[in-house]
Amino acid sequence: MSHDHDHPHDEHEHRAQPPAADAPADAGSQALAEALRSSFVIVKFIMAALVFVFIASGVFTVPPQNVAVKLRFGKPVGTGDEQLLRPGLHWSFPYPVDEVRQIPVAEIQTVTSTAGWYAVTPAQELARAEPPPGESLNPAVDGFTLTADGNIMHVRATLRYRIQNAADYVFNFASATNLAQNALNNALFFASARFPVDRALRHDRAGFKEAVEQQLRKLIRAQALGISVELVEITAVPPRQVRDAFNAVTEAEQDLSKAINAAQGYTNQLLTRAQGEAAAIVNEGQSERVRLLQTVQADAKSFAEQLPLYQKNPNLFQQRRLNDTMARVLANAQEKWFVPERADGQPRELRLLLNPEPVAPKPAEKPTP
Repeated sequence: MSHDHDHPHDEHEHRAQPPAADAPADAGSQALAEALRSSFVIVKFIMAALVFVFIASGVFTVPPQNVAVKLRFGKPVGTGDEQLLRPGLHWSFPYPVDEVRQIPVAEIQTVTSTAGWYAVTPAQELARAEPPPGESLNPAVDGFTLTADGNIMHVRATLRYRIQNAADYVFNFASATNLAQNALNNALFFASARFPVDRALRHDRAGFKEAVEQQLRKLIRAQALGISVELVEITAVPPRQVRDAFNAVTEAEQDLSKAINAAQGYTNQLLTRAQGEAAAIVNEGQSERVRLLQTVQADAKSFAEQLPLYQKNPNLFQQRRLNDTMARVLANAQEKWFVPERADGQPRELRLLLNPEPVAPKPAEKPTP
């Protein structure tokens, strides 16, 4: 009985032991599992790093002088003012999902006109060298504008502006810069057609510049470009082929202006002198008037004071006045004769006995030898 019972137990133990040939296979599977686990860890790390890099690559900075617009598949993100990203740190999906466009709102933009100026090469423009004039203008390459009196001139303008409304500037136009340049060209032609060539080039340069600026601002408002004009610089010159004639006219006008100024100066000098003399004559007359008035007033006062004396005793008053007058008249006379009036009122006869002139003695005669 015990022998039969022990036999199945041994058989079970014999079957529970794995075969010796399967031991290497189990070790390989275990190594493979360990390798896979390590690979998964590395893949997870790489994936996490890629996600981090992906997220970090979307971080961007808007400088203080700019604003930015985020485009997602070509369309702006947000509505109204929310479309504009203010200065600071921001995030977006990397390209091609999102695209960020920086807008330099604080920076001054510059646009130069492309119409109205003669042809120059980039090298000549950089060196500020003027190409030699040909015998005549070539309309195919030389730009010019027509003036109000049927003449032509060369005009070039430079516009400096700031972006005032970034949303309109970016979203409403494919290239707002080109529209600003076209508006500048249009303003040049508009102003030239309303000014004679002499006024535009010499007599009223400020008025011509103001007309260009007014038309330019009008076009900017009408087209809603979203920019503000800071400065407009304009250069207007006559055609190079007739520049000498324009210079001769300018010199003649300068000579005329000098002659007019000299004549005006001489006129002012004469007027000043005449006004001075007139003032002197008037002052002298005023002084003489005051002196005469004072004399008359003094005489009138004296007569008024002596009138009671005359009325009291006319003869005595006359005698005193006569004595005073004679004393004043004869004050410097060496010899004085006073002939009183006769009682009967008849004039007295005055006879003067004058001795004859003494005879001068004759010179003594010399004795004869």
